[in-house]
Amino acid sequence: MSNGPAGHTARSTDRPNPETVGCAPMRTFLHTADGIPVDSVYNPGAVVYDASAPPSRDLVFVVAHGFTGDVDRPHVRRVAAALARHGAVVTFSFRGHGASGGRSTVGDREVLDLAAAVRWARELGHARVVTVGFSMGGSVVLRHAALHRGVDAVVSVSSPARWYYRGTAPMRRLHWLVTRPEGRLVGRYGLRTRIHHRVGVPPARRAWGRHPVPLSPVQAVPRIAPTPLLIVHGDRDGYFPLDHPRMLAAAAGDHGELWVEPGMGHAEHAAADALLTRIGDWAAARAG
Repeated sequence: MSNGPAGHTARSTDRPNPETVGCAPMRTFLHTADGIPVDSVYNPGAVVYDASAPPSRDLVFVVAHGFTGDVDRPHVRRVAAALARHGAVVTFSFRGHGASGGRSTVGDREVLDLAAAVRWARELGHARVVTVGFSMGGSVVLRHAALHRGVDAVVSVSSPARWYYRGTAPMRRLHWLVTRPEGRLVGRYGLRTRIHHRVGVPPARRAWGRHPVPLSPVQAVPRIAPTPLLIVHGDRDGYFPLDHPRMLAAAAGDHGELWVEPGMGHAEHAAADALLTRIGDWAAARAG
């Protein structure tokens, strides 16, 4: 995966003054290493920013939403509000989603979007950064931590372990959505999600050397150590059965922790406020 031109770093269109951070939420467009504008929101949370406070208390969550989400979706806002009780929160819309530019690659180049958001969180002065991802975003936080590092803890909720999985009816519908021209039209006009036409092309059909298969989540996990890792999955997830989180946990070894949540379905919609509170408590204790 290319990280863009040498020396090209993420930048915001409205660089905040650290002395004013914590006064009010702010919204801006970040630019990724490959030049995609990413709609991003900073919420200082219930913890008021204090430049004189010990850095160990300065915690920020960077939330990576699932496929077809964006910063304005109610379920994404609910997650952000729950985590804001523990620290500041950065949310953003992945490429091809909401007001962000580009087209979705369903977990591949989205790593660059997350890298821009993490870099912004650091620029805002936060010493401890925790990435929290759901479904597609759950795979992105794993791959980001392996490829880019630079975070203090990682929480992956409802993530797949491997690519091209079609073992459940919801995943077969999703593959139709991203691989068929008519499906991509439904994504664009029905779900506000613009999908790249090369998404879902299996390895056997990819041109040699031009479109390599991205590092899978299960391949990424061993590279995350020693960063603390939490894997969360519902035992009623209709998209990815329990062999996915178990594969991830086995790959993580001693540095990972697995929570299998009884009665929980898939991703943000299924994450109860009590679970989000436990995730916030875990992150505050483990990060940094």
